[in-house]
Amino acid sequence: MTVNYNKLWKLLIDMGMMKKDLREKTGLTTNAIAKLGKNEHVSTEVLCKICEILGCEFDDIIDFM
Repeated sequence: MTVNYNKLWKLLIDMGMMKKDLREKTGLTTNAIAKLGKNEHVSTEVLCKICEILGCEFDDIIDFM
């Protein structure tokens, strides 16, 4: 099963945020952001932090294929 974070990037655009802003607000590492950019698996802790900051649910930021 592969993951796709295109929904996350679209949501960031809609909110006027960049990846750098997301990293700063969530406290995520650059490595975690890079994994998201490559559609690699990340921990649920990372996804929870993102959802908490953006006020969304998992299905708003990730697709499984």
